[in-house]
Amino acid sequence: MGKGGALSEGVLKKIILSYTYVAIWIFLSFTVIVYNKYILDRKMYDWPYPISLTMIHMGFCSSLAYILVSVLKVVEPVQMTRDIYLKSVVPIGLLYSLSLWLSNSAYIFLSVSFIQMLKALMPVAVYSIGVLLKKEGFKGDTMTNMLSISFGVAIAAYGEAKFNSWGVMLQLGAVCFEATRLVLIQILLTSKGITFNPITSLYYVAPCCFAFLSIPWIIVEFPKLRDTSSFHFDYLIFGTNSLCAFALNLAVFLLVGKTSALTMNVAGVVKDWLLIAFSWSVIKDTVTPINLFGYGIAFLGVAYYNHAKLQALKAKEAEKKATQIDDESGKLLEDRSAEKSARKSESDN
Repeated sequence: MGKGGALSEGVLKKIILSYTYVAIWIFLSFTVIVYNKYILDRKMYDWPYPISLTMIHMGFCSSLAYILVSVLKVVEPVQMTRDIYLKSVVPIGLLYSLSLWLSNSAYIFLSVSFIQMLKALMPVAVYSIGVLLKKEGFKGDTMTNMLSISFGVAIAAYGEAKFNSWGVMLQLGAVCFEATRLVLIQILLTSKGITFNPITSLYYVAPCCFAFLSIPWIIVEFPKLRDTSSFHFDYLIFGTNSLCAFALNLAVFLLVGKTSALTMNVAGVVKDWLLIAFSWSVIKDTVTPINLFGYGIAFLGVAYYNHAKLQALKAKEAEKKATQIDDESGKLLEDRSAEKSARKSESDN
């Protein structure tokens, strides 16, 4: 086979692998969300203890991450001082624990489809908090796009058949805490040259989350669980649920590492539509035309946001390449000038 054929095979293999990583991530993300809903919903498994479920996840993920990093040494640990851990990782761990606690709590009160619609506000929250913390510059066109997303979500909320104010407050709180966490990662870690992959992130952050969650757990859920004599820990249910949560982190590592974070954002939009369809067709949640119309507006806003980010990344990459070419050209001219000077000196001698 010729060179062109080999190149085509290589490109085809890369495309197939990329789609495979996307499919694995969508499947695992989908599974974790539906599984959590199944466990927490009073009409299904009926175990409405979101703090306990989150702590089980964090304990399981901490243990596996420790084995992978410290025992099997599959992943290299990050150079971490005590000062950086206390000032950077601990605040991020606190925000992550609050985000997980509130988002899991929302499954008790809201449908899977409506939660996915509310999650469309994430770009709005990240951009707004970025502007407040001076990590992002204020841009009129970006803010207009953020308002269009918010408007779409508001319409979707208006059309929600089983609207629950407390559930909405929980999910919006989760979005705010998660958005703040994402911005603080850039400020506290990325700016210091510290980057985590999903495994090292769990290795450092999950134990911190477990510790923070234990405080509200002792006050809120432990007394209820202690008084519930009929409950027996189901190792199959909670073990497979935790394994799915850990596998999702590995899938994120594969997807972002082999493609890009933007690919994950686009795949996330596909996953949201699949979850809405599943929620309506299988779980039998009510999805109204107003729901879909509002989410459709929000979806277009998120799609434009991702497109704008892609264009900004391309422009930045092009500028970087242009700078490299200018530097190389300048160096080449300097070398040629030095070579001419050397020849002139030789001829003069």
